Amino acid sequence: MSAHWIAVASAEHVRRGLREGFMQVCHSKEGPLKRIKPGDKVIYYSPTEVFGGKDKLQSFTAIGVVEEDDAYRYDMGGGFVPWRRNIDWLDATEAEIRPLLEALSFTRARQNWGYQFRFGVLAISAEDFNIIAAAMKIRVPEIA
Repeated sequence: MSAHWIAVASAEHVRRGLREGFMQVCHSKEGPLKRIKPGDKVIYYSPTEVFGGKDKLQSFTAIGVVEEDDAYRYDMGGGFVPWRRNIDWLDATEAEIRPLLEALSFTRARQNWGYQFRFGVLAISAEDFNIIAAAMKIRVPEIA
């Protein structure tokens, strides 16, 4: 049975992964990627447009399914060799989180709803995943 995840990264970093078919999490660490298995479903939440920025995008920016391979290292140059997973990204629309706060079990009735995103990867329920997918204009059967 597949799991459902939210990964956290700036929108600029997510968009690079969308173009190139990969995901990275937690400043490119391997450990969190090992928890995510082939067939698992991932949604990216982007608190900002630019890494380290103060621009508060606060939107879900990508959704996809983990491909049937393992995490791997990728040399980006300059000594930076992050861990990645390949993802089959779906054609989706970005969706702001604020209209969904009361619908999602992990944010409902929480004044500090953004706190759990600080860990970089968050397991969520299938129900929450489907709520976000619908907001991103993805039909649930496409990702079932």
